[in-house]
Amino acid sequence: MAESSVGIVGYATPTRGIGGKMKVEPADFVVEEISSPPPKADGGRYTVAAVRSTNWETNRLVREMARRLAVSRRRISFAGTKDKRAVTTQLFCFEAPEDVVRSLRLADVEVLETYATDRRLEIGDLLGNRFRIVVRDVAVPPDEAESILAATAAQLEVLGGFPNFFGMQRFGSIRPITHVVGRHIVRGEFKEAVDAYAANPIVGEDEEAFEARQALAASGDYGEALKAMPDVMGFEKALLNYLVRRPGDYVGALQELPFNLLMMFVHGYQSYLFNRILSERMRRGLPLNEPLEGDLVLPLDKQGLPDRDRPLAVEASNLEKMRRQVHDGKAFVSGALFGSDAVLAAGPMGEIEGEVVASEGLKPEDFVVPRMPRLSSRGTRRELVAAVRGLRWAVEGTCATLEFELGKGCYATTLLREFMKRME
Repeated sequence: MAESSVGIVGYATPTRGIGGKMKVEPADFVVEEISSPPPKADGGRYTVAAVRSTNWETNRLVREMARRLAVSRRRISFAGTKDKRAVTTQLFCFEAPEDVVRSLRLADVEVLETYATDRRLEIGDLLGNRFRIVVRDVAVPPDEAESILAATAAQLEVLGGFPNFFGMQRFGSIRPITHVVGRHIVRGEFKEAVDAYAANPIVGEDEEAFEARQALAASGDYGEALKAMPDVMGFEKALLNYLVRRPGDYVGALQELPFNLLMMFVHGYQSYLFNRILSERMRRGLPLNEPLEGDLVLPLDKQGLPDRDRPLAVEASNLEKMRRQVHDGKAFVSGALFGSDAVLAAGPMGEIEGEVVASEGLKPEDFVVPRMPRLSSRGTRRELVAAVRGLRWAVEGTCATLEFELGKGCYATTLLREFMKRME
């Protein structure tokens, strides 16, 4: 599905792309979490484990680990979701003894090390991720690929990073629908949210699931859809099973899904709005790495990451100072992740943010969800440019391998699109 469907339009660099394909094999996309873990505590009630998995989507991995360990999935937490088609090393936190966690046996899953702690690992408890990505079937000769990679990297270095779009996998790589479900939840359209998740067939997904969704979209028969939906679609089946037992209770059906997945729907909608805002700033030719009057910039926090909850307004009186801070990598121009308490920019950026929000018919209070209060979202700001650390690459034949580190919440695939210039 086209990137434009999730709000991504345009590139920051004018160079040609090398083309190619990502994730031909799971081992082509290796990601290792750079963690900010809870401290060790002998006898603590939680066990933190470094887990290496291959070709596992995070939520489905949690569900299967919970099943194998005979614990509630609510007793397993993690700091960040990861791509499915990848080899991923990340921390999980289990409300279970170490020996139980170390006993986990699951295909393509390895428990590397464990320790006890008295503090639960939460979403966001990480500094970033380290990547090693192989791009296969590069469309240009090796020497030309080297030149393109070098030229693009040089331009990104001047920019201070790359446009910080939320990547396709934020919305679902095969079924990019999280923002669609989130839009319905925010609008209080809970039946439509259910149907957007359980029906809504999209070309490219599992054929059996596609046919079950297609039939559900045509008939609206949740019972028949439950029978037809393949067993691997456990979340969809749980939702459908609830509706068979309690027809019409769409809020209850949605609550059969893991809380973090439900929250991803709302965050997905906010991400879509942010992508549109960033795309429009680029379309208008406004700088990403130079603040304008009215912009809100994010200073660095104690961990050296943009402080997304402490935006500073750019005014005529501090414009030059803010420009120096951004130029020196000590602050970042930001865009809105719209929510109930979101602070919008002024000036040209405020105009863009206001237009995008208005085009969706949104008001801040829409992100307060009375029937599902835990899904309410206050909103925040997000840096327009994502910094890259340790970027290096090698080209061999028709393969290019890139290695780098990104801060939390930043997408490797969004960086790679600047080098590949692949049109979806």
